Amino acid sequence: SSGINAEYGENNYFDVIISNCVVNLCPDKKAVLSEAFNVLKPGGELYFSDMYTDTNQSELVKKDNVLWGEGFAGALHWKKFQELAHQVGFSAPCLVSCSPIDIEREDFKQMLGEAKYCSATYRLFKPLTLLPKDSDPFECNSGVGLVTYKGEILHHEESFIVDHKLTLHRGIQTLVPLQIVNILRHSRFSSDFVFQPVENGDKNGCCNEWNHLENPFDVLERKAENGEKLKSSKKSKGA
Repeated sequence: SSGINAEYGENNYFDVIISNCVVNLCPDKKAVLSEAFNVLKPGGELYFSDMYTDTNQSELVKKDNVLWGEGFAGALHWKKFQELAHQVGFSAPCLVSCSPIDIEREDFKQMLGEAKYCSATYRLFKPLTLLPKDSDPFECNSGVGLVTYKGEILHHEESFIVDHKLTLHRGIQTLVPLQIVNILRHSRFSSDFVFQPVENGDKNGCCNEWNHLENPFDVLERKAENGEKLKSSKKSKGA
Protein backbone atom coordinates (compact mmCIF):
# COMPACT_ATOMS: atom_id res chain seq x y z
CA SER A 1 0.00 0.00 0.00
CA SER A 2 3.00 2.30 0.40
CA GLY A 3 4.37 1.68 -3.09
CA ILE A 4 3.12 4.93 -4.63
CA ASN A 5 4.44 7.05 -1.78
CA ALA A 6 7.75 5.17 -1.68
CA GLU A 7 8.36 5.80 -5.38
CA TYR A 8 7.54 9.49 -5.39
CA GLY A 9 8.47 10.28 -1.81
CA GLU A 10 5.75 12.78 -1.02
CA ASN A 11 2.06 13.25 -0.39
CA ASN A 12 -0.24 15.61 -2.31
CA TYR A 13 1.54 14.70 -5.56
CA PHE A 14 -1.03 13.49 -8.10
CA ASP A 15 -3.98 15.21 -9.76
CA VAL A 16 -5.65 11.91 -10.63
CA ILE A 17 -5.09 8.19 -10.07
CA ILE A 18 -6.64 5.69 -12.49
CA SER A 19 -7.09 2.03 -11.58
CA ASN A 20 -8.78 -0.85 -13.39
CA CYS A 21 -9.83 -3.90 -11.36
CA VAL A 22 -6.79 -3.90 -9.05
CA VAL A 23 -8.12 -2.91 -5.63
CA ASN A 24 -10.12 -6.14 -5.32
CA LEU A 25 -6.84 -8.09 -5.54
CA CYS A 26 -5.48 -6.33 -2.44
CA PRO A 27 -6.40 -7.80 0.97
CA ASP A 28 -6.28 -4.44 2.81
CA LYS A 29 -8.62 -2.16 0.86
CA LYS A 30 -8.57 0.61 3.45
CA ALA A 31 -4.78 0.83 3.24
CA VAL A 32 -4.99 1.14 -0.55
CA LEU A 33 -7.64 3.87 -0.40
CA SER A 34 -5.72 5.67 2.37
CA GLU A 35 -2.50 5.70 0.37
CA ALA A 36 -4.33 6.95 -2.71
CA PHE A 37 -5.89 9.69 -0.60
CA ASN A 38 -2.51 10.69 0.83
CA VAL A 39 -0.71 11.05 -2.50
CA LEU A 40 -3.55 12.91 -4.24
CA LYS A 41 -3.45 16.69 -4.24
CA PRO A 42 -6.35 18.40 -2.45
CA GLY A 43 -9.17 18.28 -4.99
CA GLY A 44 -7.55 15.28 -6.71
CA GLU A 45 -9.45 12.29 -7.98
CA LEU A 46 -9.31 8.51 -7.79
CA TYR A 47 -11.08 7.27 -10.92
CA PHE A 48 -11.31 3.51 -10.88
CA SER A 49 -13.20 0.38 -11.83
CA ASP A 50 -13.45 -2.64 -9.58
CA MET A 51 -15.54 -5.70 -8.68
CA TYR A 52 -18.23 -5.53 -5.99
CA THR A 53 -20.65 -7.96 -4.41
CA ASP A 54 -24.05 -7.72 -2.75
CA THR A 55 -23.17 -10.09 0.09
CA ASN A 56 -20.58 -10.59 2.81
CA GLN A 57 -18.01 -13.08 1.56
CA SER A 58 -17.69 -16.35 3.49
CA GLU A 59 -14.34 -17.40 4.95
CA LEU A 60 -14.32 -20.34 2.52
CA VAL A 61 -14.50 -17.94 -0.42
CA LYS A 62 -11.92 -15.55 1.07
CA LYS A 63 -9.39 -18.36 1.48
CA ASP A 64 -9.73 -19.77 -2.04
CA ASN A 65 -6.69 -18.85 -4.14
CA VAL A 66 -8.42 -19.40 -7.47
CA LEU A 67 -11.32 -17.13 -6.50
CA TRP A 68 -8.78 -14.54 -5.36
CA GLY A 69 -7.06 -14.70 -8.71
CA GLU A 70 -10.38 -14.25 -10.50
CA GLY A 71 -11.25 -11.27 -8.29
CA PHE A 72 -14.33 -12.76 -6.63
CA ALA A 73 -12.82 -13.48 -3.20
CA GLY A 74 -11.52 -9.93 -2.86
CA ALA A 75 -14.66 -8.16 -4.07
CA LEU A 76 -15.97 -5.73 -1.46
CA HIS A 77 -19.56 -5.44 -0.45
CA TRP A 78 -20.68 -2.27 -2.24
CA LYS A 79 -21.80 -0.60 0.98
CA LYS A 80 -18.55 -1.46 2.78
CA PHE A 81 -16.61 0.25 0.00
CA GLN A 82 -18.60 3.45 0.46
CA GLU A 83 -18.06 3.31 4.22
CA LEU A 84 -14.29 2.88 3.76
CA ALA A 85 -14.18 5.81 1.34
CA HIS A 86 -15.82 8.01 3.97
CA GLN A 87 -13.50 6.79 6.73
CA VAL A 88 -10.47 7.64 4.64
CA GLY A 89 -11.77 11.15 3.95
CA PHE A 90 -13.03 11.07 0.36
CA SER A 91 -16.18 12.84 -0.78
CA ALA A 92 -19.19 10.60 -1.40
CA PRO A 93 -18.47 8.19 -4.30
CA CYS A 94 -19.92 9.10 -7.69
CA LEU A 95 -21.06 5.99 -9.56
CA VAL A 96 -20.15 6.55 -13.22
CA SER A 97 -21.18 3.17 -14.65
CA CYS A 98 -21.82 -0.45 -13.69
CA SER A 99 -22.32 -3.77 -15.44
CA PRO A 100 -23.18 -7.29 -14.27
CA ILE A 101 -20.64 -10.08 -13.99
CA ASP A 102 -21.89 -13.45 -15.19
CA ILE A 103 -20.52 -16.59 -13.57
CA GLU A 104 -20.53 -19.62 -15.87
CA ARG A 105 -18.15 -21.99 -14.11
CA GLU A 106 -20.20 -24.51 -12.14
CA ASP A 107 -17.56 -24.90 -9.42
CA PHE A 108 -17.56 -21.13 -8.90
CA LYS A 109 -21.35 -21.09 -8.71
CA GLN A 110 -21.31 -23.76 -6.02
CA MET A 111 -18.77 -21.89 -3.91
CA LEU A 112 -20.25 -18.42 -4.40
CA GLY A 113 -23.87 -19.47 -3.90
CA GLU A 114 -26.47 -16.75 -4.47
CA ALA A 115 -23.97 -13.90 -4.31
CA LYS A 116 -24.15 -11.37 -7.13
CA TYR A 117 -21.17 -9.53 -8.57
CA CYS A 118 -20.78 -6.45 -10.70
CA SER A 119 -18.14 -4.20 -12.17
CA ALA A 120 -18.52 -0.55 -11.21
CA THR A 121 -16.61 2.59 -12.07
CA TYR A 122 -16.45 5.28 -9.39
CA ARG A 123 -14.86 8.66 -9.03
CA LEU A 124 -13.68 9.65 -5.56
CA PHE A 125 -12.49 13.18 -4.82
CA LYS A 126 -10.12 14.31 -2.10
CA PRO A 127 -11.82 17.51 -0.91
CA LEU A 128 -9.95 20.79 -1.24
CA THR A 129 -10.95 21.37 2.38
CA LEU A 130 -10.83 18.21 4.46
CA LEU A 131 -14.22 17.10 5.75
CA PRO A 132 -14.69 16.79 9.51
CA LYS A 133 -14.43 13.14 10.52
CA ASP A 134 -17.90 13.23 12.09
CA SER A 135 -19.50 14.58 8.92
CA ASP A 136 -21.68 12.30 6.84
CA PRO A 137 -21.11 12.74 3.10
CA PHE A 138 -24.02 10.39 2.42
CA GLU A 139 -26.70 12.50 4.07
CA CYS A 140 -29.02 14.48 1.85
CA ASN A 141 -27.54 17.98 1.94
CA SER A 142 -30.78 19.89 1.97
CA GLY A 143 -31.76 21.50 -1.28
CA VAL A 144 -30.28 22.13 -4.69
CA GLY A 145 -28.04 24.63 -6.43
CA LEU A 146 -27.46 25.90 -9.94
CA VAL A 147 -24.37 24.71 -11.78
CA THR A 148 -23.14 25.89 -15.17
CA TYR A 149 -20.34 24.06 -16.96
CA LYS A 150 -17.86 26.39 -18.69
CA GLY A 151 -16.80 23.81 -21.29
CA GLU A 152 -13.07 24.25 -20.71
CA ILE A 153 -11.99 20.72 -19.75
CA LEU A 154 -9.83 19.27 -22.53
CA HIS A 155 -11.64 16.62 -24.62
CA HIS A 156 -14.87 17.36 -22.72
CA GLU A 157 -15.68 20.77 -24.15
CA GLU A 158 -19.35 20.03 -24.88
CA SER A 159 -20.34 18.17 -21.73
CA PHE A 160 -19.00 16.73 -18.49
CA ILE A 161 -20.21 13.44 -17.00
CA VAL A 162 -20.44 13.66 -13.21
CA ASP A 163 -21.98 10.24 -12.72
CA HIS A 164 -24.44 7.90 -14.42
CA LYS A 165 -27.36 10.19 -13.60
CA LEU A 166 -25.91 13.61 -14.26
CA THR A 167 -24.24 15.12 -17.32
CA LEU A 168 -23.61 18.88 -17.34
CA HIS A 169 -23.68 20.60 -20.75
CA ARG A 170 -21.65 23.66 -21.63
CA GLY A 171 -23.33 26.94 -20.90
CA ILE A 172 -26.56 25.42 -19.56
CA GLN A 173 -27.65 26.13 -15.99
CA THR A 174 -28.58 22.87 -14.33
CA LEU A 175 -30.41 22.26 -11.07
CA VAL A 176 -28.12 19.97 -9.06
CA PRO A 177 -28.47 18.46 -5.55
CA LEU A 178 -26.28 20.30 -3.05
CA GLN A 179 -24.35 17.14 -2.30
CA ILE A 180 -23.10 17.08 -5.89
CA VAL A 181 -22.55 20.84 -5.84
CA ASN A 182 -20.32 20.46 -2.79
CA ILE A 183 -18.40 17.55 -4.33
CA LEU A 184 -17.65 19.64 -7.44
CA ARG A 185 -16.82 22.78 -5.45
CA HIS A 186 -14.21 20.86 -3.47
CA SER A 187 -12.78 18.97 -6.45
CA ARG A 188 -10.00 19.65 -8.96
CA PHE A 189 -12.74 20.80 -11.35
CA SER A 190 -14.05 23.59 -9.10
CA SER A 191 -12.86 26.40 -11.41
CA ASP A 192 -14.57 24.76 -14.42
CA PHE A 193 -18.07 25.51 -13.14
CA VAL A 194 -20.14 28.48 -12.06
CA PHE A 195 -22.06 27.79 -8.84
CA GLN A 196 -25.13 29.77 -7.88
CA PRO A 197 -27.72 29.42 -5.11
CA VAL A 198 -31.38 28.83 -5.87
CA GLU A 199 -33.20 31.92 -4.70
CA ASN A 200 -36.77 30.98 -5.60
CA GLY A 201 -38.86 27.87 -6.02
CA ASP A 202 -38.60 24.48 -4.43
CA LYS A 203 -35.07 24.08 -3.06
CA ASN A 204 -35.71 20.48 -2.08
CA GLY A 205 -37.30 19.35 -5.32
CA CYS A 206 -34.84 16.70 -6.47
CA CYS A 207 -33.20 15.91 -3.16
CA ASN A 208 -35.29 12.90 -2.22
CA GLU A 209 -34.59 11.28 -5.59
CA TRP A 210 -30.81 11.68 -5.25
CA ASN A 211 -29.50 9.13 -2.81
CA HIS A 212 -25.73 9.03 -3.15
CA LEU A 213 -25.42 5.93 -0.98
CA GLU A 214 -26.38 4.12 -4.15
CA ASN A 215 -26.60 0.36 -4.60
CA PRO A 216 -25.13 -0.53 -8.03
CA PHE A 217 -27.17 -3.74 -8.07
CA ASP A 218 -30.36 -1.70 -7.76
CA VAL A 219 -29.15 0.45 -10.66
CA LEU A 220 -28.66 -2.67 -12.79
CA GLU A 221 -32.07 -4.00 -11.81
CA ARG A 222 -33.78 -0.75 -12.81
CA LYS A 223 -31.96 -0.77 -16.15
CA ALA A 224 -33.12 -4.34 -16.82
CA GLU A 225 -36.70 -3.43 -15.88
CA ASN A 226 -36.53 -0.53 -18.34
CA GLY A 227 -35.56 -2.91 -21.12
CA GLU A 228 -31.93 -1.83 -21.35
CA LYS A 229 -29.63 -4.56 -22.66
CA LEU A 230 -26.92 -5.17 -20.08
CA LYS A 231 -23.56 -6.35 -21.32
CA SER A 232 -21.66 -8.51 -18.88
CA SER A 233 -18.19 -7.18 -18.15
CA LYS A 234 -16.72 -10.58 -17.32
CA LYS A 235 -17.59 -14.24 -17.71
CA SER A 236 -15.79 -17.04 -15.86
CA LYS A 237 -16.12 -20.08 -18.05
CA GLY A 238 -14.99 -23.62 -17.45
CA ALA A 239 -11.26 -24.19 -17.07
